[in-house]
Amino acid sequence: MEFALSEDQRMLQDSISGFLKDNASLDTIRKIADGDADAKATLAAGLSEMGIMGLHVPEAAGGSGLGLLEACLVQEALGYAVTPSGFLAATVAAHVLPNAGEAYAEGVATGDMVFGLSLTELSSRRDLAGLTLKDGHVSGKTLLAMVPDSATHVLTADTDGGLHVVDTWSATAMRTIDRTRTFQELGFDHAKCEASMAQADGALEAARLLIAADTLGAAQAMLDKAVEYAKERKQFGRVIGSFQAVKHLCAEMTAKLEPARALVWHAAYAMDTGDPEAAVMANLAKAHLAEVGTFVAKTSTEVHGGMGFTDLLGLHYWFKRIGVNRQLFGSPEQARHSAAELQGFVAA
Repeated sequence: MEFALSEDQRMLQDSISGFLKDNASLDTIRKIADGDADAKATLAAGLSEMGIMGLHVPEAAGGSGLGLLEACLVQEALGYAVTPSGFLAATVAAHVLPNAGEAYAEGVATGDMVFGLSLTELSSRRDLAGLTLKDGHVSGKTLLAMVPDSATHVLTADTDGGLHVVDTWSATAMRTIDRTRTFQELGFDHAKCEASMAQADGALEAARLLIAADTLGAAQAMLDKAVEYAKERKQFGRVIGSFQAVKHLCAEMTAKLEPARALVWHAAYAMDTGDPEAAVMANLAKAHLAEVGTFVAKTSTEVHGGMGFTDLLGLHYWFKRIGVNRQLFGSPEQARHSAAELQGFVAA
């Protein structure tokens, strides 16, 4: 049995990573974080031209027909470069929308439909927020939505766990510590649902798995930066990487991150193959990567010393991305609770 990535999968990730290396430099990310709409639009257009938005759309609907494992490889590359992208929303939409009608999947594949994602009601409902469904229309507001500037539709959840496709909403920007991505508070005033699904159909698990992959990529970038810095920075006439304490910090980050990568791959494979434990594994991947990512972010900053907190290195972009990912679509505790419920470990 082959436990490694296939050649095609490695080539897919390498092609995305190569594009981002050339087009998503730290200077570009700084511009985007400072609100440069042109830089953000140029990067988004380049990613769309690579065809990744239709990666998870079935071939019959005009997409690439690839699985969540390949989607996780792409999301990992996006996290490594702290790149803003509508890929996660497009992938979750492609994962569930074939059940709502082939036209939506085709729209995602062709780029005629650009989806935003708002699943807060499935994971961590907030006070004074929430969506209600009545007579095929939704009303209320939802927080921490991920909606691209060019979005034509939003996939959103109501307080009863149903999913809906809506093309009319109002948006208010929400500021988080992560400036590499934008989040919104969405308002719906008796907005008509173009399509509805009574149950989430794995949308939350897919979103959590992709966020875990994003954190994996960001954490790997922070580890790589820590190792490179330790090879160059000198104290007392020696590179700090020769000091036992620094070696231990880097080794501990590696020891925690490598098994986490296997967990993400396994969870994605389970989702693709319909494994009965797929949802459990996706939730556990989200929870575990949130904690491993937090450890790597903190430890990498420690290796950099005082320089780690400066804007010169830009390490804070990865640090904050990991921090926001920790809470997106549910905290580690919430994800583990979901896994426990699925396994019948929670008392009724």
